[in-house]
Amino acid sequence: MALKNIEGQRVPEVTFRTRQDGTWKDVTSTDLFKGKKVVVFALPGAFTPTCSSAHVPRYNELLPAFKARGISDIVCLSVNDAFVMSEWSANQHASGLKFIPDGNGEFSEKMGLLVDKTNLGFGKRSWRYSMLVDDGVIKKMFIEPEKDGDPFEVSDADTMLKYLDPNAKAPHDVLLFTKPGCSFCTKAKKLLSDKGMLFEEVASSPRNLRAVSGKSTTPQVFIDGHYVGGSEELEKFLAKA
Repeated sequence: MALKNIEGQRVPEVTFRTRQDGTWKDVTSTDLFKGKKVVVFALPGAFTPTCSSAHVPRYNELLPAFKARGISDIVCLSVNDAFVMSEWSANQHASGLKFIPDGNGEFSEKMGLLVDKTNLGFGKRSWRYSMLVDDGVIKKMFIEPEKDGDPFEVSDADTMLKYLDPNAKAPHDVLLFTKPGCSFCTKAKKLLSDKGMLFEEVASSPRNLRAVSGKSTTPQVFIDGHYVGGSEELEKFLAKA
């Protein structure tokens, strides 16, 4: 396997067969990249573990941060057919990203990043990488190291964001354990929303509340892996932030 880094060159000109609103639509490389600053991340396959649990979700989470730094679009590219990519986009709730099917592997091959995964029953697939493309010219590539398995070390969203802006701070990861009808939960959510902080909400049970916090009341709030507490503790935490 001899992977290519082609920084400074133009992206290959190919036509992608996509599905949009239930119909076929041809999308060319020119359509994707001309006059725009675009981040691309390519991966081995839709619905596969690392791609679905880490690669796509993090680019989706950081989309506002990329937009704030002049990125027009984020493209997810895989050697899959258009129907699979459309279903995967819906499954990932990532409508802000562009899921592009390189169904025949033409783009990946011309990039020098089409690899043989027949040992997995995949056939020819794209190697995992990311790149910054400015008006069709590849400005930066992060190509995963050539090693066995499916390495995921450098093509992640945080690495690309840090390249674009070394001082960039990723948004906080906020998790709320809540229950229906809880006025303190409503207060906590409003406090976070007023700060512009996105959060994920988990319906709680007495057992999972005790397991994660040792408490039995809601809400229970965690930020960036650290336990904050209930709504009053959250309010104090945000006042200092």
